[in-house]
Amino acid sequence: MKRIGILTAGGDTPALNATIHGAVTRACQQKVEVFGFIKGFSGLFNPRVPHVHLNPLYTPIPELDPTLGGTLIGASRDYVDADDTAAIEVIAERLHRLKVDGLICVGGDGTLNGMQALCDKLPTVLAPKTIDNDLGLNYPAEPDEWVRVADGQDLPAGAAEVGEKGGHRYARLPSRNRFDLDQMVNYVTPGYATAVFVSASGVQRVRTTAESHRRIAIVEVMGRHSGYLALGAAYGQPDLLLVPESRLDVDNLVERVKEIYDLQKHVVIVCGEGIVDAKGEELGAELDSTDPAGNKVLTGASEALRSVLIKRLGDSYFTSKRRNESAKAAVFTRKLGHTQRGGRPVQFDRFHAAQLGGHAVDMLLGGQLNAVSILQYTRDKGFHVGDVYANDFRDRWGLIHARQMHPHFYDAAHLRPSQTGIDYLHPIFSNAVGADDVEVMRSALFDPSHLRMPYQSVNTDINKRIRYLE
Repeated sequence: MKRIGILTAGGDTPALNATIHGAVTRACQQKVEVFGFIKGFSGLFNPRVPHVHLNPLYTPIPELDPTLGGTLIGASRDYVDADDTAAIEVIAERLHRLKVDGLICVGGDGTLNGMQALCDKLPTVLAPKTIDNDLGLNYPAEPDEWVRVADGQDLPAGAAEVGEKGGHRYARLPSRNRFDLDQMVNYVTPGYATAVFVSASGVQRVRTTAESHRRIAIVEVMGRHSGYLALGAAYGQPDLLLVPESRLDVDNLVERVKEIYDLQKHVVIVCGEGIVDAKGEELGAELDSTDPAGNKVLTGASEALRSVLIKRLGDSYFTSKRRNESAKAAVFTRKLGHTQRGGRPVQFDRFHAAQLGGHAVDMLLGGQLNAVSILQYTRDKGFHVGDVYANDFRDRWGLIHARQMHPHFYDAAHLRPSQTGIDYLHPIFSNAVGADDVEVMRSALFDPSHLRMPYQSVNTDINKRIRYLE
């Protein structure tokens, strides 16, 4: 291979530029050119295919800074439809005219599905990213536990209904595997550590307001139907933790809230945005619309939980002892939102994202296609890169299901991480933040030049480098 392409798709994460930098650095060592396609798959749909030569003379361009959040080549939520053979043929022809011999896609499960459609036309691999940490497997046999259920058909013995995906009703068979952290496929994805850093910091900052004003704070974190971000936010020492994988027991929650509030006159609760009620339905309302990846838009888990607590606690619980003027005044919510997806990546994400990007180049040069560069962890070897075929993530019908946090990670009775959950987090975060991260926080934020000079967007500089297929 003499020239490969790279694109970033789906939502932004803090480690995308680090992944690109790792790929470009490795390509320079192997004397391979790298073209970055602007705005993900959207750039491939554009007849002019806007792109940037990321390593002219086998040297990374100066705009490619692994410490910057976001992605210098842009991203979009456009994806390639595997059934649209005409579009796939057109895209393949455009890449052929650009003399691109292989493609690296940086993204999550939606990107992996889009990549699948191109694999028959040119070698294509994935470098993973997602703050939700939901691209991977808790153990290799996990996809075999998904079953389709016809309308009106009873669920198999022991199965739990999960919902609809790809137009089909799905259920999950009980696991027959003994869980072990060493068996996880893709232990953690780049972007997760930085998102946890932001989430845990946010919980700590909300704490002082709740403590000072004798209030109950509900902090909502991202993650959709996966509880990994909420689990990591436990580093901020919330009093209670609610995750999507465990159905909400309102009686237990209210009892625990009262115990904690009576003791310390405030409570901090962290909830994942996809938490479910006792029937398994999302606690927050879902909009009828979906995002471009086909996912239903979740709205208001924390507000729904607030309404539950207001109703169950009642005004008298707060007014009788002059704790607050009303239940509504005592319970408040905060969404950390897109701050979890943005900003400078911490050391863990920068280092391992670069490793995964470099390994993706090696996979292409080694002749692999339709494969994923993954970050593994075992007690003996620590963190190390590896690779698996994309089909290892698919169920028997070819669908990829977002990885959910394994039940062993959570103590549902006490609403907190279990010992296994703590053991999972420890190797990621024992050295996640580097000395340079602290130095940047200390010196760079309050640089006096920030008061005089406007923000200089990398888009401005990259626009000058964009070239087109004529």
